[in-house]
Amino acid sequence: MRTDSAPSAVYVQSNERDGNQVVVFRTSPNGALSDPGPIATGGDGDGVPHLASQGSTTLTGDARALLVTNAGSDDVSLFAVDGDGPRARGTTAVGSAPKSAAEHDGLVYVLNTGDPSVCGLRLTGGGLEPIAGSTRALEAGADPAQVGFSPDGSALVVTERATNAIVSYPVGSDGQLGDPRTWSSSGQTPYGFAFTDDGTLLVVEAFGAAKGKAATSSYATTGGDLTPVSASVGNGRSEICWAVVSDDNRFLYTTNFADSGISRYAIGDDGSLTLDDAAAGVGIAGHTGLRDEDLTTDGRFLYALDAESCQVFGWSVGASGSLSPIGSWGGLPATVAGLAAD
Repeated sequence: MRTDSAPSAVYVQSNERDGNQVVVFRTSPNGALSDPGPIATGGDGDGVPHLASQGSTTLTGDARALLVTNAGSDDVSLFAVDGDGPRARGTTAVGSAPKSAAEHDGLVYVLNTGDPSVCGLRLTGGGLEPIAGSTRALEAGADPAQVGFSPDGSALVVTERATNAIVSYPVGSDGQLGDPRTWSSSGQTPYGFAFTDDGTLLVVEAFGAAKGKAATSSYATTGGDLTPVSASVGNGRSEICWAVVSDDNRFLYTTNFADSGISRYAIGDDGSLTLDDAAAGVGIAGHTGLRDEDLTTDGRFLYALDAESCQVFGWSVGASGSLSPIGSWGGLPATVAGLAAD
């Protein structure tokens, strides 16, 4: 969590083909957003609405840097985040159509969806430096959705939608990846995922966009193994794709694109999942749109991007995990994607 006096903000990327931008919304003490301002990433988006990924716009663990993938120019942009707001630090080539990035203790891995592959970089004082020999190819046609580190940084995880698989690589002290291990997902079309602080892996399952089939599974991660705890706990909704865990590790919030709802799951001490509220938050009732989401670092507010209405919706988070709407803020392009909250 940040310890300096830099203002809190919500970040999304425009994903525009003729020049990608990161749009910065300042947050007020009551969670309201204001003063949206675009900053050029130095790269290009793919110009296609509904960028298929989780983690295309992400903050580093200390919230002092922002990573934005440029799917159209095959690179990733780095921004320093401080009291003066984000400052562009340049772009680094990574691979074909990067759409997800993750960071742990200065180590960055980017998911390229055109190859498909993952590649490693180091966050240094001079910017992002590629790690020689770190690129690892994924299975052809895997249609990967997200890359992410385990809480202790010992494993790198990728979800593969087309193969219904979860792939985990051990991470060496030099940043290189070991041999991958692959597990079958408990449910079809594993998409976004999140970890609890103790290492429980929570993966949402879109089930090929089948109506009413959205679900989430949890897995224990011990010694490099992935063991199902709760398998495909449904929420009765559709096209679930994005996931975020509350700061106290008690709740998982998932967005359902097809019906604009945020579902809340309770997380047990053993990593088990129970559906608490299928519609804990709603963007525009009866409409499609909600996708990328994030919680502020203090856990007080949750924001989600509505890609259809080109707005960001916000909710305050109650002690029991309840969500209370605080507003919405628009004016974003139709290609808008990704969301990170400080």
